[in-house]
Order: sequence, then structure tokens, then C-alpha cells
Amino acid sequence: MTEVNKSIDHIISCLSGYDPDSMSVSGALDIILELTREYCKSLGSEFVPLTDAPGRVLFNDLISTLDVPAQDNAAMDGYAFAYKSLRQENETVKLKIRGNVSAGEVMSDEIILGECVKIMTGAKMPNMCDTVIPQEFVSISNGMACFTSNFVKEGDNRRMKGEDLKFGNPVLQRGKLLSAADVGLVASLGVPEIEVYKKLRVGFFSTGNEIRSPGQELEEGCIYDSNRYTMSAMLNRLPVDVIDFGVAADNPRILEEFFQNAASKVDLIVTSGGVSVGESDFTKQVMKSLGSVEFWKIAMRPGRPMAVGKIKKPNEADSMQTMVFGLPGNPVAVMVTFFIFVLPAIRQMVGNTRYLNKKLKFPLITSIKKKKGRTEFRRGSLVSMNGDIFVKVQENQGSGILRSMSEADCLVILEHDEQTYEAGDKVSVLIFDGLQESGE
Repeated sequence: MTEVNKSIDHIISCLSGYDPDSMSVSGALDIILELTREYCKSLGSEFVPLTDAPGRVLFNDLISTLDVPAQDNAAMDGYAFAYKSLRQENETVKLKIRGNVSAGEVMSDEIILGECVKIMTGAKMPNMCDTVIPQEFVSISNGMACFTSNFVKEGDNRRMKGEDLKFGNPVLQRGKLLSAADVGLVASLGVPEIEVYKKLRVGFFSTGNEIRSPGQELEEGCIYDSNRYTMSAMLNRLPVDVIDFGVAADNPRILEEFFQNAASKVDLIVTSGGVSVGESDFTKQVMKSLGSVEFWKIAMRPGRPMAVGKIKKPNEADSMQTMVFGLPGNPVAVMVTFFIFVLPAIRQMVGNTRYLNKKLKFPLITSIKKKKGRTEFRRGSLVSMNGDIFVKVQENQGSGILRSMSEADCLVILEHDEQTYEAGDKVSVLIFDGLQESGE
């Protein structure tokens, strides 16, 4: 894998006023994106069949190798004719029917003025024909197609050669996260496979003595691990290969083994828990001992403590390092910090350089107060009222209430420097489907 030289220490050294105890959301994201900007160059590429292309990232610009459609054709079933056959508006037209042409067939006969041909959708337009009138506007009498001239205009229902894709023109840009429509475009060029970035290898695990996996017996004082399953669900919707490393106990030696094992197998590690200031929160000190890692108290709610950086790969050259994100332990905080920080980082690392979390704006149903000097991400739902869309903020915003994320369909962003929002004020909203899907 190609070396990526950019270090977090170098990036931070270029910043003025850097304060790890009071990082803004925008400042933290800027550092993360700078740290991961060149990483996609180390991934390399591979060719995959079109059936495996959705959700992958295009490695090179795609240029059209032909015109689509390859010739003028009919946009619907009807009768093709030369528009010059019509003499005046609102006249009753009678055109002699010269035959039929279906998709995949070619009519070599010339169609002259006063004649027409019955044509099916997708069929090549006969020579001299430039217009199609839909069959529902036509009646047939004695081999003649009869219709009123004001039902059709010149060029109606005719798809032009190269109307969709033009030979030599760009079709898709490098870094595009391929959608179903993109795959259809590629298929329309007759291309059976496409070059994409290789998948990023991502590993994740939870930390905590109290954590039990679903299916295990739940002793008193313990809780079931939801974080690994939410992280798995979010990661598996991205162009990455995922490894679940399980649950690590709050023990420095065990944590070090987990990190070294994961670092030897993946390009990025995501953990949950152990990055706070408690006596049993060993994650950050172990991460620091293994590499260059910064610990931030981000001015946000939920999700204040977070670690980001790189750790050395065991038995590899010193230049080979694994990216690492240490997320908070509260379930909602895990999801929010993943959406806001980890998701954009992964998108950039896999070459999806066009990716941004798209923000929409909707008016609030009720007024809101917040603490100035931090960004808050409230769970909300979009509500239709009198034909307009409003956003309703949920009452229970506790960072441990995962049910609130299940019931919400968006995150409402309350900005860093704001303190009061009145009912009707427009706020920025991140729709969950947009976050969890391509984000394009």
C-alpha cells in the first residue's frame, strides 16, 4: 500500500489557536478531512462487474464511447411522418400507412410527404420522418391514419441520436459513488465491468467490562452491546470491508492486544467507549502509546469526548499506519459522531471526493433554547402541516436513549454561536436516509 505521509501532528502545528479542550465541530472536521485527504491514493483500483458496482466509487472519469441512443427513435407508440405533410393548423389530416416498424427493426423504404408508418417505442425513425403522433390520437380508415393537426407539433415524440449520451463527452466523474442510475448509464454504453477504488478495510470494537453481546447471559450491572451493531449497520452500507473484533475489557494489556491485532488487518479502526476521563477509561492512553493520537473535547452535544489519529501497524515499516477513531460510549453519541466525523472521513478515504453531508432547511414547530458556544444535534422528525414541511424536535434528547434515534428521521443542527430559535425559524437538518445512503 502506498505511503500516506500526512500526520495529525503536522496538521495541528499549522493551526493557530488550537485547543483540544474546546474544539468546534467545524474545526475538528477540517482536521479530519485534511488528515484523510490523500488516503484514497493508497487504495488502488479493481475492475468489478456492473452487478457489483452499486455503492462503489468510480476510479477514473468515464467517457462515452458511443451515442445513446445510437439513432433517432420513437419515444412512444404511434405513427411517424414528415411534419411538412401538414399544411395548416386544426386541419383533419389523412396519411397513407406504408407499414409497421418495431424496436430492433429498420425500414429501408423512403417515406414521402402524405405517408406515415406505424412505429413502436424505441424503433428507429424511418428516413424523412421527424415527428410521431401518439396512436391514441389517430383513427384508421381505409388504410389511412386520420388525426387533427393541432394534436402534434414538429419533432414531437422523437428521441434524437446522442440525446442521452454523446460520443466523446464525459458521462461520470472520478470519485462518483455509483448509484443504480449510474450503473444503468454504464450499461447503456455496452460496458460489462468498471474500474472502481478497492474497498477500505475497517475494523471496530466496543470497550467496557460491563458490555455483553446479544445471546450472552446478562449479569447484574451489565448491559447488552448496541454500539457494535449500530456501527456494523452503518459501515455495511459503505464501500468498505468490515471486521467485527468484538468487545475489549477495560484493561490496558487487553486493549493494546485488540488495537495491535486490528491495526495489522485493517486501514481504519473505530471504537466506542473509554475516551472519557474515568479511572477505567484506558482506551485513549493505549491509543496514544501506539501512535500519534489527539484527544478532543468537542463543543457539541451529544458526543463531547473523541479521539482521532493514527497508530503503527505491527511488523510493518514505520510509515505504514492505521487510522483510528475513538468514539464516546453513549449509544446516541456514537451514532452522531459517526455521522458527523467518521462518515465524511471514510467517504474521502475511499475516493468519494464529491461527498458532503447535505443539509436541508426546514422551519421549527416550536421554539428552542440551547447553550451558546457549542453545536447541538437534536433528534427530530419531519411533519407535514397544511402542505408545508416542518421539523419537530423530540422531547427526550438523552445521549443514552437509542430509541429516540430509531423514532427520529433526521438530526436538527443547532449552530455553535446561536442560543435561541423561535417557532418558524429555519434550521439545518440532516436527513437520516441521506446520511446512511450515498450522501450524494
